[in-house]
Amino acid sequence: MKKTAKPSKKRLRTIKKKKKPGNDLLKSFILVGVLVILSLCISFLIILFHSDTKKTDGSFVETPHSPDEEQNISPPFGSGTEGSFPAAETTKPAVSQPPRQDQTNAGRTTTETQPEQKPPENLDKGTLVFVIDDAGNNLRELEPFLRIPFPLTIAVLPGLPYSAEAAKRIRDAGKEVILHQPMEALGGQNPGPGAIYSNMSADEVTAVLKRNVAEVGPVAGINNHQGSKITEDRAMMEIILNFCAENGLFFLDSRTTAQTVVPVTARRLGLKIAERDVFIDNEQDKASMSRSITGGLARTERNSIAVMIGHTWSPELAPLLAEQFPVLTKQGYTIKTASDIIGIK
Repeated sequence: MKKTAKPSKKRLRTIKKKKKPGNDLLKSFILVGVLVILSLCISFLIILFHSDTKKTDGSFVETPHSPDEEQNISPPFGSGTEGSFPAAETTKPAVSQPPRQDQTNAGRTTTETQPEQKPPENLDKGTLVFVIDDAGNNLRELEPFLRIPFPLTIAVLPGLPYSAEAAKRIRDAGKEVILHQPMEALGGQNPGPGAIYSNMSADEVTAVLKRNVAEVGPVAGINNHQGSKITEDRAMMEIILNFCAENGLFFLDSRTTAQTVVPVTARRLGLKIAERDVFIDNEQDKASMSRSITGGLARTERNSIAVMIGHTWSPELAPLLAEQFPVLTKQGYTIKTASDIIGIK
């Protein structure tokens, strides 16, 4: 029987060498895995480094909106319309009470709560006065104006559900209170309670004024609500202006008619008054009100002072005024109350 030949040692070494490629492949996989893990670690460190850098490179700063940015066309210096009297709210809205602050001068803002906003050094473009009419109908519309961070004059209507409370909150907020005296209009619109009519006697007019001032007082002055017929009547305006003089009050002519006799009557009596230059919110959208304010700024170039009147029922007015405040002061305008300008008008 033929014997089977055993493999030689040389052949066994050759067979072992053929098994090595499998080992090399395993090693290659292990090496690739190590490299992948290493590259992931490096990538994570790079991402972490960049995120730390962004956190320390600065923050977003909001730029205040410029009054000229949205619209740069000044509207005509038109007169406001004598609208119908607003309906009073039947239920008292829930409004938080502003914190009480000491008042050193009744009806006027205090230096402590409402510091005069001075323009930057060597830059004085003029003085602005913002008057907000028609307070007293409710408290909800009034509240945003009490938070405005500059001197403000607010005119309160008499005989309404919240007239006295509105006046109290205005004073507590450090703003200036004046009586928004209803007066008869040429168009026959209802001026509301506590109004002055052309058929009244001097005693009746004085009695109405005393009653209204007592309700919302102490006040710094008086301006007219509607009143185109009364402010064209010299005899009636003499009665009203004499009442102001006797009680230490100023008068602000809202100029609801181009034929107003208030300025000439005041000059004849030797009294100083203030006069409205611009109605801000004849149209209540933000763009229109911005154009009206721009028109008021143009007035300061000629007269150094501009009196601008708005109303509590314009929902976008208070936010607009708060937004414009840092811009106006940076541009060099000083904001004051109506009583502040009587001595320099």
